[in-house]
Amino acid sequence: MKILKRLLLILIIIIPIKTYAFTLPELYSKNVIIYEPLTNKIIYEHNADEVISIASLTKIMTTIVAIENIKDLNDTVTYTEEMKKEIPWDASVAGLKVGDTVTYQDLLYASMLPSGADATTALAYGIAGSSSNFVKMMNQKAKELGLTHTHFANVTGYDIANHYSTPREVLTYLLYALQNDLFKTIYEAKSYTLTNGLLVISTVQKYHDKKDYDLSAIVGSKTGYTDDAGLCMSSLLNINNQELILLSFGAEVTKERNYHVIDTAKIIDYLKDNYTEKILYKKGDVLVTLPVTESNITKYQIKALEDITVYSVDEIDKSDYSYTYEGLNTLSFRNKKNDKIGTITFIYNDKEKVEDVYLEENIHLSLINLFKENPTLLIPFVIVFIFSIYLLIYKKRHFN
Repeated sequence: MKILKRLLLILIIIIPIKTYAFTLPELYSKNVIIYEPLTNKIIYEHNADEVISIASLTKIMTTIVAIENIKDLNDTVTYTEEMKKEIPWDASVAGLKVGDTVTYQDLLYASMLPSGADATTALAYGIAGSSSNFVKMMNQKAKELGLTHTHFANVTGYDIANHYSTPREVLTYLLYALQNDLFKTIYEAKSYTLTNGLLVISTVQKYHDKKDYDLSAIVGSKTGYTDDAGLCMSSLLNINNQELILLSFGAEVTKERNYHVIDTAKIIDYLKDNYTEKILYKKGDVLVTLPVTESNITKYQIKALEDITVYSVDEIDKSDYSYTYEGLNTLSFRNKKNDKIGTITFIYNDKEKVEDVYLEENIHLSLINLFKENPTLLIPFVIVFIFSIYLLIYKKRHFN
């Protein structure tokens, strides 16, 4: 199963993916990608294959690799002077102090929520003995996922030569990470208190608390910033009760405005208005008509039991969807109510939904049609009739 999931993720990279033709509002971000888990499709992309700096979205890979190599989440790590010396002066930190002893679980939350380079570095030392050893593990994971345009040179995302990825490949390792329950829980967390009493709050929650933007559609997120990468943001969204993933990179950096958050809020508003439910088939639509024999009816209609819908920004093109029926080709009184008679497979953009079809009413026998359609059934009756006539004539001739 793990191998299958990994192959599905790799397909995102190597197979051209159809995107919808909608136009987003003008954005500050230079690279944007929106992914729809429901159909496993990228529904919007702009400069998705450009090789770029990815800032703290690096920590998504750092965290998932750490999770996969931690033996016990309750084991502890002590933050040391050696670890502290590795942290650039302008890097975001969770607030660990030299001598603090915390659990691996604490470090995972402290790495993701406030984007703590101190916590990320402590994870690397605790698991691999050094940051450089841990970076090798990250690059090995990238290789396993088929990421051919991704390379890590540190565990934090700080600007350095030979540290890069593309929006499409960041999406790939984010999707991989989100399959892990612990990672998903951390990614969606708004705050967490470490065992040493330190409270860490997600960067997105801080933006939301300012009330400058409505970010309530964001289920989980990871932000990032460096001079080379600009302002970056990854978000798991709930739009009209449907899940979407949004990645943006390269937004302008100023002290006055958080342009990556502005872009995310713009996109959320646009999707709320435009990413809506579209009806493929209405309840009661006749999908299949089967001939009926030996009955007082000649046909039986298989109808949609409910509206068959999809979510999309664009209007639905009929060429994008279809259905197939497999099952009985004819019906008769021998088929009873609630019998399964076949299946219907609804197909939309290569995504399939299979529904069983059950007979909704009894089919009644018609003797006239039974004999009309099966005249050989009359032969025994004809023989009995002729034999009865013969006996009657015989009796009259010999007993009168």
